[in-house]
Amino acid sequence: MPIAKANGLNLYFERAGDGARLLFISGTGGDLRNKPNQFDGPLAKTFDLLSYDQRGLGQSDKPDIRYAMADYADDAAALMTHVGWETAHVVGVSFGGMVAQELALRHPGRVDRLVLACTSPGGAGGASYPFHEIEHLSGEARARHLIPISDTRRDAAWAAGHTETYAQLVAMGSADPFGDEPGRKQGAHRQLEARRDHDTWDRLGDITAPTLIAAGRYDGVALPQAQENMAARIPNATLKFFEGGHLFMMQDRTAVAAMVEFLKA
Repeated sequence: MPIAKANGLNLYFERAGDGARLLFISGTGGDLRNKPNQFDGPLAKTFDLLSYDQRGLGQSDKPDIRYAMADYADDAAALMTHVGWETAHVVGVSFGGMVAQELALRHPGRVDRLVLACTSPGGAGGASYPFHEIEHLSGEARARHLIPISDTRRDAAWAAGHTETYAQLVAMGSADPFGDEPGRKQGAHRQLEARRDHDTWDRLGDITAPTLIAAGRYDGVALPQAQENMAARIPNATLKFFEGGHLFMMQDRTAVAAMVEFLKA
């Protein structure tokens, strides 16, 4: 099992593919044991792809301490050092996009090109949906609550007119994203705390890497306005909207292709 001694932790990671180096930072509750994942898509066919379970999740260490977004960023930088990468392209998705912002700010010389997908800057620029406020929800209740937030087109009227598709979405969303392993729920709680405290708004102008901000038009988790705000503040940033909600990369087949094109430029 590939384990990196990174930033004082054991981080589980995987690596596959050939090409330019690409670090993929996943979102809330990310666990590489869940399939399909980033290694089953186009990125692993185009890049030397590196990804990992973040602290508190999956097969990585789950210390019972408060996590700061800076810790997550330093974990990512330390993992790059472990595999011998001085620099890499970086894709951060949702919570991973928050980590990627901190990585680009704390370790600017290590990020070649940056993709921030369905994420937000926090602070005055706009925060993402407060997942910490619904930690008490589980199963179908959690799924039904999040479906119209993840994609604002899927409101009550849509659900009534698409009963079979809605039932499928509820079933898919009912699985516990945090599992029942010892320490995992606590680690997930720590991740939600860090998400709540995330705020790069006043520092976005210091990001030096060419940046693509990729967003779903109907994303109620990371609001389009927050992503427009990021694009206005990050130098050399390009904003592209795609036809989808928070999961636009699965809903719009052109999205990942656009990311690949940007990273290969």
